[in-house]
Amino acid sequence: MSKILLSGGSGFLGSHVTDRLLKDGHEVTVLDNLLTGRRVNLEHLADHPKFQFFERDVAEDLSDLYEGGWDAVMHMASPASPVDYTRYPIETLRVGSHGTENLLEVARHSGARFFLSSTSEVYGDPEVHPQVESYVGHVSSTGTRACYDEAKRFAEAITFTYHRQFGIPIRVVRTFNTYGPRNRTDDGRVVPNFIMQALRNEPITIHGDGHQTRSFCYVADQVEGIVRLLWSDYNEPVNIGNPVEMTIREFAELIIELTGSESQLTFQPLPHKDDPKRRCPNIDRAKEVLGWSPQVSPREGFAETIAYYRQYAK
Repeated sequence: MSKILLSGGSGFLGSHVTDRLLKDGHEVTVLDNLLTGRRVNLEHLADHPKFQFFERDVAEDLSDLYEGGWDAVMHMASPASPVDYTRYPIETLRVGSHGTENLLEVARHSGARFFLSSTSEVYGDPEVHPQVESYVGHVSSTGTRACYDEAKRFAEAITFTYHRQFGIPIRVVRTFNTYGPRNRTDDGRVVPNFIMQALRNEPITIHGDGHQTRSFCYVADQVEGIVRLLWSDYNEPVNIGNPVEMTIREFAELIIELTGSESQLTFQPLPHKDDPKRRCPNIDRAKEVLGWSPQVSPREGFAETIAYYRQYAK
């Protein structure tokens, strides 16, 4: 049994990771300022004997946690959708910079391993396809997405610097388009947007011509990969995502089919000029190092997600 400090645990992905760690028998303390996370995601854990929640901003001083006896410090806090990081650009930069450094200091003082939840956005609008972990990216530092992309790139940079300077064991996951229950209906990402529009028989809004691609990873698969990486001995970044690639238009048509919707497709300009045109992970490293690959098919995962969103579509 391990004692784990986890930032961002009231968020979509963080709450699922919290559930899994508790199920595995670990003690979990969550720090979250609830900027984009939701208390409801953790309400079912209120009486769990191995769970604690503290409403705190990890970009502020955390020195009182240095003597916490942590076995692992997991940094999963950050606005993660375009809607959120456009609304909170400074907070996004601070949680990726100050927040990462503060939690690395907690790990350093307590002798814990440090886990960073990074993102496929570090690859930017990639010129290498599919994206491998050795690819250094094609990212704008001045664009409207830079507050998120560069915050995550800095988070990786300081994490590897602490590893080299202080010998802290690190684990770095790069997640690709995770979806599933608990993802907010209004968070602006393509999966909740399309599903909610389809369930309400509203026009499905495609930005661009619909030929840009994404690969979607169901949250249960993502959590399994994260947990395997956390307890591994591997210090290099690992892509965790589903290599099944589809165009945005194909995705919209699949959602219409699975929901039985009467929605029609509409097209609008891309909101960000540096939106990636293709996004798909190479997961050879995850297969080799973790023995991991996604098990949930897109149809199965989207059906589960649609069932969750139906309660909000009335």
